[in-house]
Amino acid sequence: MTIPRRTLGRSGLEVPAISIGAWALGGTTKGLPNGYAGIDADEAQRALYWAAEQGADFIDTADIYGMGASEKALAPVLRDYPGIRVATKVGNSFDEATLTELGPNLTPDYIRTEVRESLRRLGRDVIDVYQLHTFALTDAQVDEITGVFEELVSAGLIRWYGVSNDNPDQIRRFARGEHCTLAQIQLNVFDDNPAALTACQESGLGTICRSPLAMGLLGGKHSAENPIRPDDIRGRQPEWLKWFINGVPSQSYWERLTAVRDLLTTSSRTLAQGALAWILARSDFAVPLPGFKTQAQMQENFSAMEHGPLDPATYAAVEDVLGR
Repeated sequence: MTIPRRTLGRSGLEVPAISIGAWALGGTTKGLPNGYAGIDADEAQRALYWAAEQGADFIDTADIYGMGASEKALAPVLRDYPGIRVATKVGNSFDEATLTELGPNLTPDYIRTEVRESLRRLGRDVIDVYQLHTFALTDAQVDEITGVFEELVSAGLIRWYGVSNDNPDQIRRFARGEHCTLAQIQLNVFDDNPAALTACQESGLGTICRSPLAMGLLGGKHSAENPIRPDDIRGRQPEWLKWFINGVPSQSYWERLTAVRDLLTTSSRTLAQGALAWILARSDFAVPLPGFKTQAQMQENFSAMEHGPLDPATYAAVEDVLGR
């Protein structure tokens, strides 16, 4: 399989057009519904190694995913495949020993300390892309954190940095930094994000996309008849998780899914592959980061690249159906 690749902004890093999001690897912690339930560590490892063997060489994670668990789960494949580039995030503090969230921490001293903790968990000497993982920043905070990230580049602890944020003004302000190379934004067929995409394009930043499958809704397996288990984060829908209510698809999103399903599954695509193809058609520099729990899901996501972007007529039909 020939893997189409896209460039992550001014870094020049070329990555698979569909890469890997590792949020699911964090699982749930302390029995709380704060992640995906039912993660089988051995199955997840098989999926990661299969992807690495196919040439998947860019993975996104964060220190807070599973209170360090996601970063640690990646360490074996990163050791065995040193060519894999890894992106992780900082900004939400936690106690790794007690698996307790402590809230946002954007102080320079915390960032300087936590980057070394991420390196330890990942088993790496340098992080390819380090991202700020928060929202609602002041200009002064953006400038201070940009300065700290540049300091970490000079120290050889990170190569490039970015921001996980949908605010176009903050994306543009971070882009002033010499080694800022990308923004991570929410983007899927239900939730277009034109202002953030424009900010990335105008600032010369690459774009990686979280929730490209709306946390599984666009995988097509969940419905009122097949709800998500209650110990999964989607079974309790925190405020930011809008695609599910009590473990079943919300009515408004279910109606949208029903409206576009046939269009997304043209050309022998699965629903998930069609949703990823929509992102590839939406922007020629956006890189979706679908998550996974199994090797079968990883293979389905990766195989979406064989089909390429939605053709212009199908893409236009999806936009028309969704009233955009």
